[in-house]
Amino acid sequence: MDFENTPFKGSVNPEDIINAGKKKLPELMKYLPYAVAALLVIVFLASGLYSVGPDEVGVVRLFGRYVRTTNPGLHMKIPFGIEKVNNVKVKYIFKEEFGFRTLKSGVVTRYSQKQYFDESLMLTGDLNAIIVEWIVQFKVKDPVKLLFNIRNPRDTIRNISEAVMRQVVGDNSVSEVLTTRRVELNIAVQEKLQEILDSYNSGIQIVTVKLQDVNPPDPVKPSFNEVNEAKQEKEKVINQAWEAYNKAIPAARGNAEKTIKEAEGYALNRINEAKGDAAKFTATWLAYKDARNVTRKRLYLETMHEILPKAGTKYIIDPDQQGILPLLRLGESKAN
Repeated sequence: MDFENTPFKGSVNPEDIINAGKKKLPELMKYLPYAVAALLVIVFLASGLYSVGPDEVGVVRLFGRYVRTTNPGLHMKIPFGIEKVNNVKVKYIFKEEFGFRTLKSGVVTRYSQKQYFDESLMLTGDLNAIIVEWIVQFKVKDPVKLLFNIRNPRDTIRNISEAVMRQVVGDNSVSEVLTTRRVELNIAVQEKLQEILDSYNSGIQIVTVKLQDVNPPDPVKPSFNEVNEAKQEKEKVINQAWEAYNKAIPAARGNAEKTIKEAEGYALNRINEAKGDAAKFTATWLAYKDARNVTRKRLYLETMHEILPKAGTKYIIDPDQQGILPLLRLGESKAN
């Protein structure tokens, strides 16, 4: 305080200061209602306004009881803690990692060097130890159920996921988990996990479950690799045997079919020839009954027509001739 501009001159007495303040107090009391109103407005706005992000919804509770859900934007609520709001991300995809941890994602992802055997070490259906690493992606489909039915959503999902994965892995052999049934395992774990969460009315939807890496423990890796090599060699020999089988059997079947068809054709040909000969004989017999001499002569001529071209030198002898007949050169050409 600038005491030069006050009515006090010389030395300053505390009583004089108090008396001067009492003179100023009525003037200050005029501004007190405005100050109190301004303070109440500030407190009201600070405790009554709230915002909801673009990927969130606001769940409003009145004395702990659900009353409404608000969309993204700026909203009002009853201040002074009467109504409370929980912002829940409903469009964000959450991810939980099992058996490994990602330290930094990007072009070159860095992973933690720590081993999480308490999560990843499992026993398969054929009593083999195996290390399974997987991820679970999920999102919130009902924020009200999420807030009121589950105390710790993250811990709940992790515990259920681990239990379900151990159950599914225990129902399959080590080779199935490593290679042949990985897609089926993902689907089975996702369905079982979703079924359990729905039974809890958790409001959580499982987006995907995916096995990241499956390996045997380090102490048994050499033996495991030897077993795999033996299985691969076995599969190789079996495939080679099937290849030889597929080459030989179809060829044999083809030859068998060819032989059968040829035999059937030969049999059909012989039957048709026999039927033709029988029909020819019957026709000849009927003609012979009607005209014996003519038929006999015709048969004789037809037979000679077939035989003579096959004979070499031909000699014609008259049965009534007593001497030697000159030989007829019937088989020689006229030029000779």
